[in-house]
Amino acid sequence: MNDMNDMQRSILTIAQTLVHVEGNNTAITPQFIAEKVAVAASMIPHSEGGAPDIGAITTELVRRFGHWIGRDSILDDPRGHVQWLVAARKQGWRYWARYRMLLEQGLSRSVVDALDESTDAILSRLEDPLREGAWDRRGLVVGHVQSGKTSNYTGLICKAADAGYKIIIVLAGLHNNLRSQTQIRLEEGFLGYETSPNRDPGKRVGVGVIDSDPSIHPHCATTRMDNGDFNAAVARHFSISPEERPWLFVVKKQKTVLEQLLRWISAHVADSTETGTGRRIVSKLPLLLVDDESDHASVDTGEQEFDAEGMPDLEHDPRTINGLIRTILHTFSKSAYVGFTATPFANIFIHRRAATREEGPDLFPQAFIINLAAPSNYIGPARVFGSKTTEGRVGGLDIHKAISDHVDESGHGGWMPPKHKKDHVPVYGDDMDLPPSLHEAIRSFLLACAARVCRGQGSRHSSMLIHVTRLTDVQVRVHDAVAEALKRLRQKIVLGIDADELLSDLKNLWERDFVPKSQEIERVFPEAEPLLIPTWEEILAALPNVVSDMRTQIVNGTAKDALNYSEHEEHGLKVICIGGEKLSRGLTLEGLCTSYFVRTTKMYDTLMQMGRWFGYRPGYADLCRLYTSADLIEWFGHIADASEELRDEFEAMAERGDTPETYGLRVMSHPVLLVTSPIKMRTAKSLQISFSGSVVETVSLFSEPTVLVRNLSATERLLVAMGTPAMTDPVLMRGQKVQEWSAAVWSTVPATPVANFLEEYATHSKARKVNSQLLAEFVRSMQSNGELTSWTVALIGSRQGRTHTFSSGLSTKMPGRKEESRTQDSFSIGRLLSPRDEAIDLGDAAWQMALERTLKQWEQGKGQTRGRTQPPDIPSGPMIREIRGNGAAGVPPARERGVLLLYALDPQESGNERLVNCDHPVIAFGVSFPKSNSGTKVEYKVDHLTWEQEYAG
Repeated sequence: MNDMNDMQRSILTIAQTLVHVEGNNTAITPQFIAEKVAVAASMIPHSEGGAPDIGAITTELVRRFGHWIGRDSILDDPRGHVQWLVAARKQGWRYWARYRMLLEQGLSRSVVDALDESTDAILSRLEDPLREGAWDRRGLVVGHVQSGKTSNYTGLICKAADAGYKIIIVLAGLHNNLRSQTQIRLEEGFLGYETSPNRDPGKRVGVGVIDSDPSIHPHCATTRMDNGDFNAAVARHFSISPEERPWLFVVKKQKTVLEQLLRWISAHVADSTETGTGRRIVSKLPLLLVDDESDHASVDTGEQEFDAEGMPDLEHDPRTINGLIRTILHTFSKSAYVGFTATPFANIFIHRRAATREEGPDLFPQAFIINLAAPSNYIGPARVFGSKTTEGRVGGLDIHKAISDHVDESGHGGWMPPKHKKDHVPVYGDDMDLPPSLHEAIRSFLLACAARVCRGQGSRHSSMLIHVTRLTDVQVRVHDAVAEALKRLRQKIVLGIDADELLSDLKNLWERDFVPKSQEIERVFPEAEPLLIPTWEEILAALPNVVSDMRTQIVNGTAKDALNYSEHEEHGLKVICIGGEKLSRGLTLEGLCTSYFVRTTKMYDTLMQMGRWFGYRPGYADLCRLYTSADLIEWFGHIADASEELRDEFEAMAERGDTPETYGLRVMSHPVLLVTSPIKMRTAKSLQISFSGSVVETVSLFSEPTVLVRNLSATERLLVAMGTPAMTDPVLMRGQKVQEWSAAVWSTVPATPVANFLEEYATHSKARKVNSQLLAEFVRSMQSNGELTSWTVALIGSRQGRTHTFSSGLSTKMPGRKEESRTQDSFSIGRLLSPRDEAIDLGDAAWQMALERTLKQWEQGKGQTRGRTQPPDIPSGPMIREIRGNGAAGVPPARERGVLLLYALDPQESGNERLVNCDHPVIAFGVSFPKSNSGTKVEYKVDHLTWEQEYAG
């Protein structure tokens, strides 16, 4: 919309209203929208500047009305809660009404309706601010990285203020620029005015333009300035007690700030004294505390002691930020805490009974956890990296490029080695130049900006991220080299100095990379509007102005210049941002097109938060590029899979009516992902793991011949112990479709030979997620509890390929799996098994029920946000394991039945040169465990060195 003049904006507003009103009774198609734009255009007199761009207006409305949001999933615990949010309570709500009108200026009604419903779900699980007596509600809202959580909690704040919450505190990260960015967004969505250094209302913005009635102006104790946080000077002169209108505080999670805020509350807001302790208490004014990025700095990483009955040590001294947040909450007799994050694992690991005398209960979200559905135009990990299948990763956007020239051949030196100190000087070759991959990334950003100009998006912000080190001294050196490279580009393109070779390289990059990828992305992921792919001549014409407008910016804790997009709204900012930790959490890079990312951490939550390239890319998703290492591409694909599995798990638990505590226990025992730092998990020595409801599969395999022979021998012994298969090459009718397997299947196999096989099989040390000894121990433990006693074992073959005959006489055609990466003695494949294989022993009723639930999940999330564009026709793994363990109507549970899937992989199809002459198969396996509530766990030892070497970053 930035590129439209006032006349065009007026036409767009009228046309959108017409579509809203008349679209209730007809399909909203591009043709229908075009008709309403024509009607709206006829109502507005054309200025002397000429006719409006009807096509641009129509395209914008098609984009808006082409989006939708799936349904949120909710786990809640209603104990002590009184239902209160009914339609009558919402009459006359003005803060939400004007925010909704602001949202509808840029979003479709269906998206705004979904946000309305979502914020109602959160608010209704808090207490009525008018409720008498003391109460305390704590919940967690889980979104996606860069998915619009700010819009959600802005809507929540508006509704909470309407309902009667008087003190609203927003904890906005650890750095000034994120706090300032959050303040600006809340000015637009809640306050309605720009804040000034003297705290007086300034220019009307956002909702203030829609409804400027000063009688509903919220008060605000913080400002949009970089130094506008709550501080001692403000506290000294800020002696006014809260009145009828709500008060907003947007503050950092910083010791001094929170201490000053706590003192001010105690001195000017508290109205009573607690008997016995003398603590000052706020008894009348209800508090809403919104904790943005609530897994970061808010979690107590100290080790609190608990007695034999599970009661906490009340004298425990929590970490500073955690203690201050809890103390603020504890100071109010009526309080509500809502954490927002995309990576909730540290929050889940909070002990649900932790509490202290001074700070009160810890921040575990006992009341509710809400999993937000992503809008259809959200580009998240599954959309970028696709899904892992037996044929490799499929369905992703082909926008990532593996780079390796940032390190030397040893992997320990070069321009930016994984481990370096603050005095490291990034050198490529014989000078301070940048590696070729970074030069290409900068040129990709230049081309993306030029293409956006050609698409009419020239006045919108465009950003590039360079995140290669957390050390600020090194960032400065990288910035200087990037600024010099940009200066040389500018001289050549604008002045035409030695430009021929550069322009030839740019043309080649545009035509060999951008054009074909844009065409492919448009085909595989069609947007609501067609993508305009400019010609090289059009790109060339746009380059001089684009490169002249580009600037570089350091974004770190010592940078003096804040990254302020709001000052460049008219023409759009084109900026290359070089930073580290400040770019890792919360801070939004507007119009992010190109990312150059090299970091060594393998922590799930850290990597996800560093993925600033996830988010919304309306009309330019095809122009985005991610330059990163092959290892990180593999890890991001891994966490995309794990994230989707956990979300599926969450949705299944929500269907059953489980509580946040149940989910917490499940995440803590997740066998396929070490999800956060050991400090946040309160231990670095051991994990208690349950495999119930999970699938594990060997994807890191040995290439060492002696180990392969050992694993083959273990398989031979299992085959002999099981005897003749119950079925061979089963052909089964499932619903309306025939399902066929090339497989030998054994039924009712006792647990002992299965556990023996697992004990004898050697899993690779890299495959910490699949440890055969732990699996064997788990099977024996479950067997002693009467579960996993009768197994289905299937040897899965293929329809074509070379045949291998085992010593028992059983033959199978060996499936092929291509390696994705290798080390000295191992190789890794993408996915070993498909969910269909897990269901090989399901009856028709169980299959149908699992498929029905899978389809329901797909419809709720519409699938496309996860890279799934077509409705599934086979049940998902989580639903198969859910039905097998818990049963359903007409389908009894079968917790005694685990499924072991064996694969004799063809070594010559692996692509690994060590296996070219191998004359026996590479045995791999997967195990599908049914759901169970037994609580059985096994201990997984993890030492500090392992964490530091493999997962710390």
